[in-house]
Amino acid sequence: MVKLPRLSPAEAAIQEKVEAGIPLTDDDALALYHSDNLAYLGTLASIVRERLHGKVAFYNRNFHIEPTNICIYECAFCSFARKPGEEGGWEYTPEEIENIAAKYVGTGVTEVHIVGGVHPKRGIEYYADIIRRIKRILPNIHVKAFTAVELKVMCARSRMSYKEGLLALREAGLDSLPGGGAEIFHPEIRRQICATKASTEEWIEIHRTAHELGIPSNATMLYGHIERYEHRVHHMRLLRELQAETGGFNCFIPLKYRRENNALSHLSEVSIIEDLKNYAVSRLYLNNIPHLKAYWPMIGRVTAQLSLSFGVDDLDGTIDDTTKIYSMAGAEEHPTMSTEEIAHLISSAGYIPQERDSIYRPIHPPSVVV
Repeated sequence: MVKLPRLSPAEAAIQEKVEAGIPLTDDDALALYHSDNLAYLGTLASIVRERLHGKVAFYNRNFHIEPTNICIYECAFCSFARKPGEEGGWEYTPEEIENIAAKYVGTGVTEVHIVGGVHPKRGIEYYADIIRRIKRILPNIHVKAFTAVELKVMCARSRMSYKEGLLALREAGLDSLPGGGAEIFHPEIRRQICATKASTEEWIEIHRTAHELGIPSNATMLYGHIERYEHRVHHMRLLRELQAETGGFNCFIPLKYRRENNALSHLSEVSIIEDLKNYAVSRLYLNNIPHLKAYWPMIGRVTAQLSLSFGVDDLDGTIDDTTKIYSMAGAEEHPTMSTEEIAHLISSAGYIPQERDSIYRPIHPPSVVV
């Protein structure tokens, strides 16, 4: 048992559970959230992290395509979406998307991440065509594409069930789903920040359907706005329950609310301490989701590096300045890192960099970068 000084009986009891591999209860998670003992949280999260992955920290070579920021929804936290004809909006043609993909021929990228606004007119066949075009140019690329929020609407536009829509996209070359659109599942909060888009039940059903079809996915949680700790725990409990049912989640990604240019800009952003606490509790509570990601463009390189000591085992990828979703909200303005830079970031924090593919298979042997 790891020796931690001056623990309360309740803290010691949680530590015993963690070291025995016993899943934490909701009350345990709330107690951890209310703890001010950051060293305790980091130590416990590192026990789980190292049990799963040792000192290895993952990254990949990826780029993003955001086909449009035209969106039918007006979410309070969003700085990305625009209405048709509104200044700052864009909509790439399929040929422009082909041109983006063509820039990555021969570069070693292994994943394209495709998400965007929920367009008022686009259905399944339009997005299937985009995937087919990308796969013709980059035949070995892993296509991780479309949030449940997008999928709900594109299936409805095409008068398809979720299963039919996902099968059509899989036939076109879809390999996995990202985790976006989850935000906070609790209805009290969802009503206030994103009342009109895919409900909690719809998000879960789309991911359940994907998992049943053999399409893996990720899961997210938007934190640091108007939610309380109990809402975060409720959110993670629903994810843990679905994972117990399907086993289809690869990774959990806590996404920090950023305040620039949206309807919640009057709120302050949470501190780095709160970020690290949230990573630690996520790692400790979500015992059945194998990977925990710190999305470095959103929290910055230094916090991402620190997060490796609070349960995180994945820093996402090279990005190559191809996403605007978080930079428009005040996060990393030009998010790009070379593989050498991201490997050095990991190595200099005392961890072993491991390039991976989208489902966490190693691409090269892990190595220490100095």
